Amino acid sequence: MCRSRKPALISLRKKPQGWKRPFEDHIPLLRGRQLVTLKDAASYIMKLPKAEQKCPEWQAATEALILVAEHNGPTMFARIGMMRALHRHVERVFAPSRKDHHWGRRKLARDR
Repeated sequence: MCRSRKPALISLRKKPQGWKRPFEDHIPLLRGRQLVTLKDAASYIMKLPKAEQKCPEWQAATEALILVAEHNGPTMFARIGMMRALHRHVERVFAPSRKDHHWGRRKLARDR
């Protein structure tokens, strides 16, 4: 007896592959520009001066872009690399005013 097979459901929209893959969150640049795809990020790095491209942060961002594009990794890795390279001169400073203090004498049930 011949069984009829149901055709496999095929999504109508093909997900972009390789360098056309978009970031989940766009990467904001100066003057309102944004990096939307991996190719945008790669072309941005290629337009940098050669001396700046050789900085370790940009080298790591380039390597992350290549790994994500060619080996189908998560785009968040490439985004993190780009953000770290873009903000490499920004020093993170601890602001104690943002942290709530928990000091004080502990209140135990036996002390009541």
